[in-house]
Amino acid sequence: QVQLVESGGGLVQPGGSLRLSCKSSGITFSRYTMSWYRQAPGKERELVALVAPFNGITKYADSVKGRFAISRDNAENTMYLQMNSLKSEDTAVYLCKARFPWASEEYWGQGTQVTVSS
Repeated sequence: QVQLVESGGGLVQPGGSLRLSCKSSGITFSRYTMSWYRQAPGKERELVALVAPFNGITKYADSVKGRFAISRDNAENTMYLQMNSLKSEDTAVYLCKARFPWASEEYWGQGTQVTVSS
């Protein structure tokens, strides 16, 4: 059974920080492209950040560049998203995705709520 479990969300004031975690099981984690998406009510699901499985390249949405950092620990089958200088616009459900492109396999976590408010 494939599981992706997010954690680390919560309520934080503007300018604050959070670290999200996504722990996987049931997949060969090191082979998968891992990414974070977010979705706010009434908004499209948005790619926030991605980390590739081989060369480790990372990509970020323009809106989070310089503030967020994605990383992965293959030994722990876990992906992280360090979120700094949070803004109210960052409020959303943050979702973990694992993708194996050659097999067109995608798995999603259930999400963790991040609320940025004073």
